[in-house]
Amino acid sequence: MRISVTHSTLYRYNHPVYLEPHTFRLRPRQDGTQWLHRYALEISPAPAGQTECLDQDGNAALQVWFTELVPELTVRSSFEVETLRENPFDYVLTVPAALPLSYAGPLHAALAPYLGTSDIPQAVREFAEGIGQEAGGQVLAFLARLNGHLFEDFGHAVRAEGPPHAPEFTLREREGTCRDLAMLFCAACHTVGIAARFVSGYEREAATQERAYMHAWVEAYLPGGGWRGYDPTQGLAVAQSHVVVAAAADPRLAAPATGTFRGSATARMEFAIELTVSGEGR
Repeated sequence: MRISVTHSTLYRYNHPVYLEPHTFRLRPRQDGTQWLHRYALEISPAPAGQTECLDQDGNAALQVWFTELVPELTVRSSFEVETLRENPFDYVLTVPAALPLSYAGPLHAALAPYLGTSDIPQAVREFAEGIGQEAGGQVLAFLARLNGHLFEDFGHAVRAEGPPHAPEFTLREREGTCRDLAMLFCAACHTVGIAARFVSGYEREAATQERAYMHAWVEAYLPGGGWRGYDPTQGLAVAQSHVVVAAAADPRLAAPATGTFRGSATARMEFAIELTVSGEGR
């Protein structure tokens, strides 16, 4: 499947401002699950300098800096990706499938940032443990049931801006945006020892919506399968319909754009996303 996206964002300031260095994570990942056929990024006004790099989670990042006052900033990314994974379960677990999941020493150390902390709220722990019991203490059944619960039992909202709510807030309200549900999914995984991280990207259903938005979901690390996607907003395991752009333990480190400005101005953001899908392969 080929998915093409044009994503334009305008930051408008009521007074000219000095932009501090910005980081953009807009280039889709290229690996065995998706192939990047083309990509372009336009920034106006043009930055004084820029450098491409891999960030701490292996995401493609662009660092840019400016030297002049600007009244607005426009960022436009466009790309075409071919998604390759037809079967999200094309692997065999290489560790015991029982909860809590246990990772071998070196792997456990590498996954430490994605295993959460010990201060998970009690309500979230009880929620996860209850799902674990429903799943018979089995890893893959737990992930499937967690995905299903968040899809079927929670309301799904749209909130264009702002960070995700805390997992305990989403659990209490029984409603959330895609990024809210993703964070609750991660916290539930951490409760039972499953490494999980927040993912930012696009999904094909946006092509049928009146207004398209970026999407968020989760990747869980499964020995034998590596990072595997789960989308609680749609209640499915991720295969060909999603395009990964960035993934991180902290959603702020997977944001498409981060940066600040100097000045007393206020800022307003406007964005537009165009997404098209075709069934053609390589």
